[in-house]
Amino acid sequence: MDKQAQRSSLRLIQSRRLNLIAATTELIKKDIQGRGFLSGALDVSVPECWPPDLYGPRAMQFSLAQLDEPSEQGWSFWYLATADESSELVGICGFKGRPDGAGSVEIGYSILDRFQRRGYATEAVQRLVGWAFSHHNVNEVCAETLPHLSQSIRVLEKNGFQRAGAGSEAGVIRYIIARNNLN
Repeated sequence: MDKQAQRSSLRLIQSRRLNLIAATTELIKKDIQGRGFLSGALDVSVPECWPPDLYGPRAMQFSLAQLDEPSEQGWSFWYLATADESSELVGICGFKGRPDGAGSVEIGYSILDRFQRRGYATEAVQRLVGWAFSHHNVNEVCAETLPHLSQSIRVLEKNGFQRAGAGSEAGVIRYIIARNNLN
């Protein structure tokens, strides 16, 4: 399959400055093989500092197991690549699985250090929250972070998330945005 055909078979969400590419089993395996393999599969530049924080070998293995079921594509993570001519990976954003029985889905994100403070996380979260709410069974999107991660909190607040109390682990705080609170 040529690169154009391969890229067109990927689930893609576009935003003003980013292409969000849904992880697949094949893409994650290329990622595990190394930057060059992932670069070839996505037809983007992969920085030497890849992968971003929070996306190491354990996260990759978790995502591989999650994607054993084809219907999970999109409910795992998405690669974030700049939408310009010199397309480059800047980070990841995605979900920790399908919505639960109450219609809640958790989102997370991690941007490479050199691309932080440019609005990429805010833009990616906005697009994926919209994607999540395009599914009738999603009632809320939640996120958990540490109270001292002001940049992470700012991304959530810019996207309309409200603090909802303690998170699932000690010292973590939880934010949510409900379908009925969308602007």
